[in-house]
Amino acid sequence: METGLKKIKEMFQLEDRDLRTYSPLTLAYIGDGIYELVVRTVLVKRGNCPVNRLHKQASGLVKASAQSAMMEILEPMLTEEEAGVYRRGRNAHSPTMAKHATMSDYRRATGFEALMGYLYLKEEFERMIELIHAGLAMQEEALSGKNRGGKHE
Repeated sequence: METGLKKIKEMFQLEDRDLRTYSPLTLAYIGDGIYELVVRTVLVKRGNCPVNRLHKQASGLVKASAQSAMMEILEPMLTEEEAGVYRRGRNAHSPTMAKHATMSDYRRATGFEALMGYLYLKEEFERMIELIHAGLAMQEEALSGKNRGGKHE
């Protein structure tokens, strides 16, 4: 039995389209949802805890400033193709902006989300998860440093 995106495409009779023709904001739209789903999955699978704590943890990881910080780590890891998708997303002019984000953080986050959407729709799940893992590891390291009074060991 097929799983994941293949099953969705089969059940809803969806055809593959050239992802290069997609608007970077459309890629960011799906990428935002996919990234949040991965983050929520990781948090829930780590153990049962109150939903308000899960929400607070997830919100801290999916906000624009966190995604922007992740891109500083991830950008050197990107292939030429991935870097192109990221740049298209980063440079896209969105009619809205996050309330609690700088313009530069918001744009880098949009680039990150566009990249996640691209990898998801291209069905490159392993690569998508590899990049998310590297970014989340960086976030957790930064948080543990803050919890120790900002001193890194």
